[in-house]
Amino acid sequence: MDRSRLAADFARDGAVCARGAVAADLLARVTAAVDENIASPSELAQVASTADDPGRFLEDFCNWQRFPAYLELAHALAPLARTLMGCRSVRLYHDHLLVKEAATQQVTPWHQDQPYYDVEGRDVISMWLPVDPVPAESTLEFVAGTHLGPWLMPRTFMQRESKWFPEGSLSEVPAIDEDRDSFPIIGWPLSPGDAVFFHALTLHGSRGSSTRRRVISIRFLGDDARRVERHWRCSPPIPADATFPRLQ
Repeated sequence: MDRSRLAADFARDGAVCARGAVAADLLARVTAAVDENIASPSELAQVASTADDPGRFLEDFCNWQRFPAYLELAHALAPLARTLMGCRSVRLYHDHLLVKEAATQQVTPWHQDQPYYDVEGRDVISMWLPVDPVPAESTLEFVAGTHLGPWLMPRTFMQRESKWFPEGSLSEVPAIDEDRDSFPIIGWPLSPGDAVFFHALTLHGSRGSSTRRRVISIRFLGDDARRVERHWRCSPPIPADATFPRLQ
């Protein structure tokens, strides 16, 4: 793995793919934790697909204290996150489980992550790790360069409601799928153990999935990331007194 090349690509595009980033033994423990998490979701879990969807899109958050393999994964990939951000230190923000069962039609709309968070600063990065093979047609896609800003309006995924910022206060996400050729879209077919890293402001989204797609994502905070008080329920809602373990 050429970390200097990945760092240069990340600085330019805001998203990179690190092939084979997780060893087989750790991947097995993470996969087992994902299955336990699916069987025993937390109170933050939600189904992000409609009742008539032939599949199901399940999300869950903040389970690293219940499943040690999630924390182990965060420690294992923190050095690469630190290199990509160019930071001296890395903290764990939260984990995010995303499962699209076979035949799920629900898309993940194009969005940035950070407008949903209670965090300010440039040094915020996500790692997205599938434990199933992910073909190109259902992989996570990115609009290269959008990590450079600006912030765009966050909306709920299904009803498209503005619950975080007042209407008109931020520019809207462009209608990317109406003219995909006009945007520098990047994405990769993935094997279990490949890790995609992306900046919290990089526009990203994905289509439905014909096959089962189990993913665990880890969100990292770097040097200048700081917790701020929001006047609304963030996604995920993290208690004000929560601590963010230092990983590196």
